[in-house]
Amino acid sequence: MAASPLRAVPPPPEALGDHALRNLAFIRKTMENASSFTAVPGRGGVAMGLTALVAAVLAESERGAPGADGARRWLIVWCVEAVVAILIGGAALWRKARASGLSPLAGASRKFALGLLPALLAGAALTVRGFQDAAGSTLPLLPAVWLLCYGIAVMSAGTHSVPAIPVMGIGFFALGLSALVLPPAFGNALLALGFGGLHIVFGVFIARRYGG
Repeated sequence: MAASPLRAVPPPPEALGDHALRNLAFIRKTMENASSFTAVPGRGGVAMGLTALVAAVLAESERGAPGADGARRWLIVWCVEAVVAILIGGAALWRKARASGLSPLAGASRKFALGLLPALLAGAALTVRGFQDAAGSTLPLLPAVWLLCYGIAVMSAGTHSVPAIPVMGIGFFALGLSALVLPPAFGNALLALGFGGLHIVFGVFIARRYGG
């Protein structure tokens, strides 16, 4: 009588705890790379808006200086504000991403940052030109340049964020278009309305709706 072939021994069933942990890891990775990245700093946006309002007041007072000095001081105030805003926003985004259990340097958070960079770098390059020609034709265009570039940056990054972010970007873009058609005297007020008002309004909304 022929011997029956050996049957393969089935592997032992996976422990329930290991299976659950692997599923949780998969869900976490999926959430990290999802387009609904919510680690956008709400309170950080409010802080950025408040510093922008202070900068707008200071810049307007400095613009009254005679000749090119006033224009250059106005530009310096807004450049300092840009650095302060970047530090506030970056620190707040990092903190909220970590609190949400996400990596600030990977997944949707990295895509969000990369979405901001191209337009922001373009605005920075044009600002350097403004320093070289502070009393010439470049300065009156800078409010429009900043608002347009920032609006494009936020709309681009907003594809990896919550729906409110692209809407905010559209608001900045609309103010930039307004700065192109209105007299240069309105530039500082439009900067205050954008970098101050929009950041505060949307920051409060994001903080209440998504936390942080």
